[in-house]
Amino acid sequence: MKMASSLLLPLLLIFPFLLHPAHSKLTLDYYNKTCPKFAKIVQEVVVDKQLAIPTTAAGALRLFFHDCIVGGCDASLLITSNSFNTAERDHKLNQALPGDAFDIVIRAKTKLELECPGIVSCSDILAEATRDLVSMVGGPYYTVLLGRKDSIESRATDVEGHIAKPDMTLSHIIDIFADKGFNVQEMVALVGAHTIGFSHCSEFASRIFNFSKKQDHDPTMNPEYAKGLKKLCANYKTDTTIAAFNDPMTPGKFDNMYFQNLQRGVGLLASDQVMMFDPRTKPYVDLYAANQTAFFEAFSRAMEKVSVHNVLTGNQGEVRKRCDATNALKTQ
Repeated sequence: MKMASSLLLPLLLIFPFLLHPAHSKLTLDYYNKTCPKFAKIVQEVVVDKQLAIPTTAAGALRLFFHDCIVGGCDASLLITSNSFNTAERDHKLNQALPGDAFDIVIRAKTKLELECPGIVSCSDILAEATRDLVSMVGGPYYTVLLGRKDSIESRATDVEGHIAKPDMTLSHIIDIFADKGFNVQEMVALVGAHTIGFSHCSEFASRIFNFSKKQDHDPTMNPEYAKGLKKLCANYKTDTTIAAFNDPMTPGKFDNMYFQNLQRGVGLLASDQVMMFDPRTKPYVDLYAANQTAFFEAFSRAMEKVSVHNVLTGNQGEVRKRCDATNALKTQ
């Protein structure tokens, strides 16, 4: 028993959140015996998909966060709606999540079911694939503990109030993160995920069209940047698919340019740009803009913490045969 405790101590020093009973059941080598090719198969799917569709990394990262922040990292967001239930993925805040993000989990699950049927959870696939994708586009390679089980339910009514919106005040957003156990520094690091990906014009239109009686656009925006966005989004009401990169400088690379953009007034979303002016967040924006290593280290720690948020282990959930439906539904 003493030896087991001594082996566990280093992990607790690195991952203090493992003190939670559910977290303690997650391990680095969970599939070593039951599905030894797990990591290799996920990585192969990730590489193929990202090379074919370069926006996959951003989509998966957003999908992973939206899943974890509502109820926990349990793949409940992957479940599709049916005649008697509207699932999380059909809530208005999730309807813009890209299909490529869902597809990468489905592809990996299909291959893993052939290799080791009934062993690997969809939630573990999503966590592992997200980390691999972030690393593939230049971001940090952080540790992903494994052993999550999948949720047996998914309700759209559970989503509201858990996901930050661009028009929310910074205080509101800080409170949302605090309710999940994340401090302001962790929040700023996690929002740095906007260094990749894009947002639809409807999410920032209020900043560039008729901002106020005295200002046509948000005065905190770089004028030339606002001008370019107005041109891009001129027809956004008739074409709701029009979008802009969150980071117009290096949109496909996971780096600290996002924070440098905020310093220049080139933040796309109002909820992002305001972090440059609020004394609670500005020190971290400035730190990460000047020091990419500091950003990567903070992002890695925060993502490790997100990835074990309210996880299901043991008999709390199931290993779904298909990621888009519970096993019970498939056997009815």
